[in-house]
Amino acid sequence: MTNWDKSRLPSRHVSVGPERAPHRSYYYAMGMTAEEIAAPLVGVATCWNEAAPCNTALSRQAQSAKRGVKAAGASPREFTTITVTDGIAMGHQGMKSSLVSREVIADSVELTMRGHCYDALVGLAGCDKSLPGMMMAMLRLNVPSVFMYGGSIMPGHFHGKDVTVIDVFEAVGKHATGEMSDAELAELESLACPGEGACGGQYTANTMACISEVIGLALPHSAGAPAPDHARDHWAEESGKAVVELLRRNLRPRDIVTLKALENAAVIVGATGGSTNAALHLPAMAHEAGIRFTLQDVAEIMRRTPLIADLKPGGRYVAADVHRVGGVPVIIKALLEGGLLHGDCMTVTGRTLAENHADIVFPSGQDVVHPVSNPITAIGGVVGLRGNLAPEGAIVKIAGLHSLRFEGTALCFDSEEEAFAAVDARAYKAGDVIVIRYEGPKGGPGMREMLSTTSAIYGQGMGESVALITDGRFSGATRGFCIGHVGPEAAVGGPIALLRNGDRIVIDAGAGTIDAQLSDAEWAARRATWQPRRTDYNSGALWKYAQTVGPACFGAVTQPGAAAETHCYADI
Repeated sequence: MTNWDKSRLPSRHVSVGPERAPHRSYYYAMGMTAEEIAAPLVGVATCWNEAAPCNTALSRQAQSAKRGVKAAGASPREFTTITVTDGIAMGHQGMKSSLVSREVIADSVELTMRGHCYDALVGLAGCDKSLPGMMMAMLRLNVPSVFMYGGSIMPGHFHGKDVTVIDVFEAVGKHATGEMSDAELAELESLACPGEGACGGQYTANTMACISEVIGLALPHSAGAPAPDHARDHWAEESGKAVVELLRRNLRPRDIVTLKALENAAVIVGATGGSTNAALHLPAMAHEAGIRFTLQDVAEIMRRTPLIADLKPGGRYVAADVHRVGGVPVIIKALLEGGLLHGDCMTVTGRTLAENHADIVFPSGQDVVHPVSNPITAIGGVVGLRGNLAPEGAIVKIAGLHSLRFEGTALCFDSEEEAFAAVDARAYKAGDVIVIRYEGPKGGPGMREMLSTTSAIYGQGMGESVALITDGRFSGATRGFCIGHVGPEAAVGGPIALLRNGDRIVIDAGAGTIDAQLSDAEWAARRATWQPRRTDYNSGALWKYAQTVGPACFGAVTQPGAAAETHCYADI
């Protein structure tokens, strides 16, 4: 191994000098040599667990990352953190834990790194909230870091068609209407998810994986290969080597994730019809770097970005198809050639985004990714809304929508369960605007996703006939006229709390507006009688989250971020 000067590295506090003999004895107990103890200590963090297939490949990939760290002259120290997997948590009270888990992941990685004075970080994640959670920790700690996605699942096959888990969610609605039999539903559920990896469409995991490459925290090509592909082991090893080189150069995450890099991230979300959850996670990542980047900032960039990737749920293809035609670098190359990205942003390779992709050739003879000169649509797949119903903003995915305007009457529910029961019973009609409130960050608490409800609506053939608005979230797999992140949320007296059944609501995604047709006097009268509601979560982690979480427009974060720092962990 290389001789390292640890005088400025955090690990000097646990490995250097006679007073650290007790600390070193623990390392000897784990089989480390004196040379390995004297080298930098690199945390290799994963979200491995048996909760869902998203995470089951991470342990294997971590071993490859450790080999890379060791080959480059540093000492890897593996640890794990939690995930709450949305596919399992969806549609019941467990979903309240999902967004909260993002903060717990970031906090737990921070605490492990701080407590053991690790010098650098390789983070591997596979499921929706674990990707931003891991990248938030990197920005918070600001030690040299490389992120790597665990990879997506391969599509399943059902009756001659490729299928994903969203087809199973929508099949629940078809089953409720008698369009699908018990046997067909059982067959589909057994075939839709054929192995390890995260959901295959451009849902939250793959959206954040694309972001990891374009924002510069992941190696080019590392996000593309499906989880079962052992090419991922190569990229994991390369990520381990890369983090040691970053340590030598003292190139840190906040040198990479600048405002321009965040703008690049918003561009790739719009260009791929990515998850609306990116408008929650990008502001949260920016917050960790001390940068103000709000939901409206993200949405405005996504709005003006042409849609160039034909990906589910609005399109036809899945992540494995993107990999087949060259991976995320093909999307980045198209956007660079179209002049839509800041090519001068630094990345974990030590080179700029443009330099990393200089030799990428945009592939012909495929229609998964279009050139910017021939987009699928002229504006992006996700846009922001604002109006008297959402003064702090809201967001809608328009990829795949046939109309950008919806006018209808409110049908209000104070929880997702109430709304789902009504949908399941078909107690709604064409022209309704289904309102699900008190599901925001504080009010839920936890800002649940509404995939079960929206999928049931689509399964009943009503996806184009109704709209749905909520102060909660939607899954990256959601499609249809579904508006989420409405702020201020109902729990703090936002306008969504004041709606009543029959109120006329106009949503215009083309103009970026969402309004209820109520007079100022009527709003004021309703506000005067509104009373806050208590939740059933008055102790434990969800209670604690509700006390500290901020509004969705700033990322639903729970601590002041880098702007309030008086010291940075990397400099202890």
